[in-house]
Amino acid sequence: MTTPWLPVEPLDAGAFADLRRRAMFDCCKWDPQVGDACVLARMPLVIARAAWTDVIATAEALAVETLAAERELAGRPDLHRALGLPRPVRRALRRVEDGGFPAEAARLIRFDFHFTTDGWRISEANSDVPGGLNEASGLPIAIAPRYPWAAPVGDPAEAYACAIRACAGDEGIVALIHATAYSDDQQMMCYVAARLEAAGLRTHLASPAHLRWVDGRAALDTAWWKGPLACVVRFFPAEWLCALPSFAGWSAFFSGARTPVSNPATAILTQTKRFPLVWDALREPLATWRAVLPETRDPRDAPWRTSDQWVVKPALGRVGEGVGIREAVEARDMRRIERQVRLWPGHWIAQRRFDVVPVEIDGVRLFPCLGVYTLDARVVGAYGRLAPVPLVDARAADAAVLAA
Repeated sequence: MTTPWLPVEPLDAGAFADLRRRAMFDCCKWDPQVGDACVLARMPLVIARAAWTDVIATAEALAVETLAAERELAGRPDLHRALGLPRPVRRALRRVEDGGFPAEAARLIRFDFHFTTDGWRISEANSDVPGGLNEASGLPIAIAPRYPWAAPVGDPAEAYACAIRACAGDEGIVALIHATAYSDDQQMMCYVAARLEAAGLRTHLASPAHLRWVDGRAALDTAWWKGPLACVVRFFPAEWLCALPSFAGWSAFFSGARTPVSNPATAILTQTKRFPLVWDALREPLATWRAVLPETRDPRDAPWRTSDQWVVKPALGRVGEGVGIREAVEARDMRRIERQVRLWPGHWIAQRRFDVVPVEIDGVRLFPCLGVYTLDARVVGAYGRLAPVPLVDARAADAAVLAA
């Protein structure tokens, strides 16, 4: 099998030290460590141009299908329980029919691609609050001069900023809503804010509790600024919104928002990994999804306890948290995962395993993941991860993606 990945030499110590500094100060990747491990790759992930063209076509087809399925699912409350959504989220989604879909700004999705022994497969779609924009845009700019024979595959943060500006207007004020207690979330929002301000917009970083919604219009109510907003950028998971106080008006993210939102909270309908369990009940054929997502079942209908050919995943898990792959997680963690699946199977899925084709860099075998961003169903760039085991989680190193 011909691999899509091109061989590449890692940076020397001096060049890597420079990349690390630029990642921290230019890309807002303030702490490129997880415990004692550096999570910044010493080399880019370089994909062959023809392979990248194939990935673009697949990702754009997936985006079109995902958005169509979301619209259909919003009108099918009978399927929402099967998706493993929390009860307050299901209640908020039932209001879509009365309040209407939220007004949208730029719709951003990230599809996580893996090259396997059976060709390209995806593990999930990050359609709710896709992260990694600072690494996806900043790292290629920093590292590309060291590899002049290759070029960045795009600049998703720049494309995103341009799309938000087109929605907000020349002098619009944009709130970047995120979980302010998490530095990983704040560093991406700071990077996006800098791109938006470079495009001529005024921005405020805030919690969703700082929002006030009146007749579907959003305003910010903080100690440092109060006033109406032209656009809201949401980097706060949809299922967390229901924990907010009612005065924050968080249900507007699901229905009724007249101030454009990127992304509306209806995106959770396809973010949940139990999305495949309702495919057969939809009019949308989802041909591309069916071709590239491994077989997915309710864990009660799969032999995941006795077969290594199945993995289990939480329906609303993120960053690889809670994924059960026996050889990739510690035995204690696997026992905890198994207990949770047995107790709450309706909030988990079992997925047939695929075999990722590893890359060998400087004598080390790594498992690559290509996170491909679509903006309004058009590919705008990619995000690379390199994992030491066949599980892409917080231990995986961020890598610039180049094509040649």
